[in-house]
Amino acid sequence: MKTAYPISRLPDLALEKALAFQGLGPVAGLDEAGRGAWAGPVVAAAVVLPLHDPALLAPLKGLRDSKKLSPAARLHYYQQLQSVALAVGVGHAAPQAVDQMGLLPATHKAMLAALQALGLQPAALLIDHLRLPHVSLPQYPLTAGDVRS
Repeated sequence: MKTAYPISRLPDLALEKALAFQGLGPVAGLDEAGRGAWAGPVVAAAVVLPLHDPALLAPLKGLRDSKKLSPAARLHYYQQLQSVALAVGVGHAAPQAVDQMGLLPATHKAMLAALQALGLQPAALLIDHLRLPHVSLPQYPLTAGDVRS
């Protein structure tokens, strides 16, 4: 399958900085894990990074889609993100919610919970491939978002 974004490309902050330049900051990035699982919860995370920090990218160098990282690397980058992020929020939808609501609504529920757990109000959202219904913030769904941003 061909993709418009090379797999070897590392994510960058170009989209976040462009939105912030337009006055849409802070920008929260959202992604989920578990949507492809046969059973289990859907977990989502929302992260706001300090785009003004010129040293921000150094501790995140090599960060990419978690499915492409070893368990040790995922832990390392989790700790790095915790140390540099302005805010991190995590939300989940239990397997029972997935069974009752369906996968997409459960994913929305997990993402909304992650947004609420941020502790700050973002001005815009970059979301890996989805839009959140009933959220009035500007939203930018990104195909291959974890490769791009």
